[in-house]
Amino acid sequence: MSSWSTKVAIGVVIGVLLLVGGAMEGVIAAMDLYLRKLPIEAPNGRQVSAIPRETEHWIARGPDRVESGEIVDVLGTTNYLSRTYIEKNPPEGEDPRRVELHLAYYTGMIDTVPHVPERCFVGAGLQPVRLGMVTPIPISTERLIEDPDVPEHLQGRIVTTRLSNAWSTAPGVRVRLPRDIEATSMLVSEYTSAEFGNLWAGYFFIANGGLTATAEGVRALAFDLEQDYAFYLKVQFSTSSVTSAEELAETAASVLNDLYGEIMRCVPDWVEVEEGRYPPNAADPLRENESPDAPAEAGA
Repeated sequence: MSSWSTKVAIGVVIGVLLLVGGAMEGVIAAMDLYLRKLPIEAPNGRQVSAIPRETEHWIARGPDRVESGEIVDVLGTTNYLSRTYIEKNPPEGEDPRRVELHLAYYTGMIDTVPHVPERCFVGAGLQPVRLGMVTPIPISTERLIEDPDVPEHLQGRIVTTRLSNAWSTAPGVRVRLPRDIEATSMLVSEYTSAEFGNLWAGYFFIANGGLTATAEGVRALAFDLEQDYAFYLKVQFSTSSVTSAEELAETAASVLNDLYGEIMRCVPDWVEVEEGRYPPNAADPLRENESPDAPAEAGA
């Protein structure tokens, strides 16, 4: 093929790509789809470290763990909490349970889900015994009330919980929980080491108002093409005080029964986001002012 013919062929290909690209942009705009995600924070920028150190059944033991700069880089966010809680009133004759609660908040352009036990615990020298057991968390529904003030497609799927009068900085306030709260499950694994013996760890994610136990589920929730914003919060429990995935899930449920509402104060209320009431300068004005070539924000 001559040089001139080659240039013509290249020009045709480029022209087709530009036309297709322009058409795709038009389709995306017409369908009100968002391929880039904006960061969003909790009201007043509330950090996960603000959750109470004492609850009805649990109390923090020792200071919150402050990670090194290297670990924070791996973690991928500065909005995190690593705190050990101890059971206040164990059954007679039993030692109090100890559990480390780890929370990590991410927002904006979410790619992969970093810093999960399957990577970090093994990297720290623990040997996996059993991995990836999806285990229901038996959340108590005793004090939960169905929220009637939600859109029709969420009717019956959103409940509220009341914050503690004794331990909360917002006593008596009712807070929305993630949709389909009865489906809360965690991905549980067992590890062992010569130094620590057997250790159980499990986690789940709150992402764009929904729940999932897997990293794949996070991407499915956070990359809803109809949503302008994206966030997820990893909620992780680890302890050597249990002997099974079910015991870890029951321990997690006990902590969550006291703290779920407080944790939800540290993420956006997704009903308010979907209804366009939050954040105050929501979505469209940000999109209109955003340069097409501007780098997407990531992290918290």
